[in-house]
Amino acid sequence: MALITANNQSMTAITSLASGVSAKSLILLATETASSSATVSFTSNIDSTYSEYVFKFIDIHSSADGPMFEFNMSADSGSNYNVTKTTTIFYAVNPEDGGSTEFGYDGGSDIAQGTGFQRLIGGASSGSDNDQSAVGYLHLYNPSSTTFVKHFMSRTNTIINSDKSCDSYIAGYGNTTSAIDAIQFKFSSGNIDAGVIKMYGVA
Repeated sequence: MALITANNQSMTAITSLASGVSAKSLILLATETASSSATVSFTSNIDSTYSEYVFKFIDIHSSADGPMFEFNMSADSGSNYNVTKTTTIFYAVNPEDGGSTEFGYDGGSDIAQGTGFQRLIGGASSGSDNDQSAVGYLHLYNPSSTTFVKHFMSRTNTIINSDKSCDSYIAGYGNTTSAIDAIQFKFSSGNIDAGVIKMYGVA
């Protein structure tokens, strides 16, 4: 098998890619800015145009101390966010004060063929201090397929309400062959006090 190489040895100086190499581009489709918002929903532009969508969370701040940041999918243009899911989640935690660290599987936050909202923070709850927020991303694959289930993967980092950094990995699938055409984000209680969520198509 032939080795595909770029046109020179320095990554910063590459001006073209060799035959057979393609570059992916993120196409910004929508930006939603929360301001004491109960939910943030994306109900358009999720269609067969792209086979992968990326949602980026930027400084998502909770109005309440202790809720979970979460999401769900819709197959009816946002009338209902109740897609059946099977998911998995694990996390790592490190406290500000240098105390005990944690690493583990969060069996209380996964879903086994349930329709509820999926948590995007593992093993802990969001903090509401003025300087606390959550960041991360969610990848949704081929949502318009009417053949396959709808896989997703997410990673977040959150300053949780016990003043710790929580790095969470979440993955799973929506167990439906119906097209997914809307996504909603919210906290399990209270509002999204502030923050930005951007939706991209991967070209």
